[in-house]
Amino acid sequence: MPFAEVVPDIPSRSLDGTFDYAIPPELEGECVVGATVLVPFSHRKAVGYVVGVGERPQEGLAPHRILPVERVLAGPAFDQVAARVARWIAREYACPLSEALHPFLAPGQTVRVRRDGPDGPWTLVCEKSGPVDERWVSLAEGASGFVPRANASRQRQVLEALQAGPARMAELAATLPGCASAVSSLRERGVVRVEERRRVRGVEETTLSSAVAQRPSRLTRGQEEALAAIARACDAGRGDVVLVDGVTGSGKTEVYLSAIERELARGRGALVLVPEISLTAQTVGRFRSRFGDDVAILHSRLSAGERFDQWDMVRQGRAHVVVGARSALFAPLSNVGVVIIDEEHEASYKQGSAPRYHAREVAARLARERGCALVLGSATPSLESLERCHEGSWGGASWTRVSMPERPGGAVLPSVQVVDMTQQFGSGRRSVFSRPLEDALLEVMGRGEKAVLMLNRRGFANFLMCRECGAVPECPHCSTSLTYHERTHSLVCHSCGRSWPVRAWPDPSTRCPNCGSRYLGAYGVGTQRVEDELRALLPPDVEVIRMDADTTRGKGDHQRLLERFDGAERAVLVGTQMIAKGLDFPEVTLVGVINADTTLKLPDFRAAERTYDLLEQVSGRAGRGERAGRVIVQTYWASHPAIQAVASHRRDVFLSPELADRREGDYPPFSRLCNVVLWGRDALAVRRSCDAVAARLRERLDGVRGWEVLGPADCLKARVKDRTRRHVLVKAPVGSEPGELLSACVTEADVRRGVSVAIDVDAYDLM
Repeated sequence: MPFAEVVPDIPSRSLDGTFDYAIPPELEGECVVGATVLVPFSHRKAVGYVVGVGERPQEGLAPHRILPVERVLAGPAFDQVAARVARWIAREYACPLSEALHPFLAPGQTVRVRRDGPDGPWTLVCEKSGPVDERWVSLAEGASGFVPRANASRQRQVLEALQAGPARMAELAATLPGCASAVSSLRERGVVRVEERRRVRGVEETTLSSAVAQRPSRLTRGQEEALAAIARACDAGRGDVVLVDGVTGSGKTEVYLSAIERELARGRGALVLVPEISLTAQTVGRFRSRFGDDVAILHSRLSAGERFDQWDMVRQGRAHVVVGARSALFAPLSNVGVVIIDEEHEASYKQGSAPRYHAREVAARLARERGCALVLGSATPSLESLERCHEGSWGGASWTRVSMPERPGGAVLPSVQVVDMTQQFGSGRRSVFSRPLEDALLEVMGRGEKAVLMLNRRGFANFLMCRECGAVPECPHCSTSLTYHERTHSLVCHSCGRSWPVRAWPDPSTRCPNCGSRYLGAYGVGTQRVEDELRALLPPDVEVIRMDADTTRGKGDHQRLLERFDGAERAVLVGTQMIAKGLDFPEVTLVGVINADTTLKLPDFRAAERTYDLLEQVSGRAGRGERAGRVIVQTYWASHPAIQAVASHRRDVFLSPELADRREGDYPPFSRLCNVVLWGRDALAVRRSCDAVAARLRERLDGVRGWEVLGPADCLKARVKDRTRRHVLVKAPVGSEPGELLSACVTEADVRRGVSVAIDVDAYDLM
């Protein structure tokens, strides 16, 4: 009898491992690697995942005492290679193995054992998305000589409708009510055929002009060098990495498409990751224009059924190119030739909930396990990737950087003008727009062109403040001030999402919650206010389109807004960072940054890097067509290296001082930074638990060179949703594996009941 190595779906640090179960003869064909099974576990039933099958159990186990698998609940979702990657994720990111397996499961699958009450029975809950089959009706061979009876009007109507081709039964029933009996009669006579066809959900067309990949007449020198490096990495078959370091508009997408064409010709597939859902329609359109229906799409804005259909297309081998956000990395594509991560510097590739993996690191491991190449593309590569390319290798694989410094077709990078807002304020100007930006907007609209304005802060104003007592309304559940949204006349907490109705001065109904004064004024600028001031400044026929988290809540909102901008004669797109990268509109000749300092002054060692990346990326939206582009950056810190580097298009102006500061402070890329966060409703329990974790870490790391423990301390957001938050930071050497050590220290520490713990290895969010 064979044995299955099963991971119980019980997320606990104290229960992290696999257990052997016997596979009964009747389940041998179903109980394979990747299957979801029901097994007995500690006097109850438990859902588990098969990660291995063998003829012998683990050492020390008597075969006759091993319990059998009871049921197979779902078919295989991953293979042996994916199981090895999941084990690595569990070790690397200090999470239970069951949590590391969740991203590999079929979309929409929720299979768990639930207990009804403290003493009630355990019951199995199965919620799984599945395929949708539709009935199609078409004419059969016997239709040519068939003549319906004179009174069989419905049969005659059905045959007339089918003359144009096969039709769905649902459509026939909608246009010809009561036609079901007529179709059944015609089917019995051999006049029509009725067959079941699989309906694939999640396929949406787009009218974006940029969603077509025109094949260029010739490649630039940089593109040819990048393709040659990628071909060498693919042929090596050991997980080598190629960093395509190309300026904005240099044709990185064409490099990706050509590399994938080569792998498809060799019978291998590709995984393509993009950082923003707003880029998905454009990217998928380009890939489908080149590869047709061989492309599957996976991202969080699809429904569970739509994601399942796309995922299942990959599992069945009907699609060999997978395009999507972070989760597309776990698609069941076994024969992978190349993994591509576009805009690899983006923080959105870091998962914020368990398992807290970084897509770049998981992709590098997956490439090694699959024997394929990893391609990273960006105009502003992360410092970690640049450092690894400088070293030449990382994790047993070669890292190569290829430069693409020119735009194809003679297009040039836009000119960048930095406007010092302190001087604008000193001259008496109080508008959101500086004089140069206002003049440029009117000039561009006068020529019938388009502009993009970025402000990385949604809402109308940053906060409200009473002009008499100075009180600033704060969220009673979080340690953050409330953002004013004028359209809804509400104060909104961007941490917990709660909102309160309020009106700002000069509305006569406004009242300060502290002193009752009516002088509760709005301070700061958000995207709503920029939109309002644009409508007042520009002619009424200019379309002003706002794109932020408030306007893109619904499914398809990203695509709808971009299509509206693309189809307008002249328009201004106002948005947050989601409009800063990847979008390709040749008519855009002006890019304005309303306030470049919103990310620059955050208490985060990556603040300068993120600001440089964001400004360089949004600058690249201008001048991508035949007409030259112009960028105007408004800032109160014009001398900062990140601002100056963008203005001069010279990365080294920012990179040299930034790397020197990072090296001196021993921050990434010269160390690995881990964040252990504890939270709970009982503030004292959180404090004592955090102290215990910090003490245990210092005890284990005492005298160990290259490690440093910082804290404990309150998080910057010290309270969220009525829960107190504290954390401990740990710096580890670059080549170390801190996950297992941190997990052991948290397990051994005296963490009080009701206190939750999250271990974030290679942390990006330190708030």
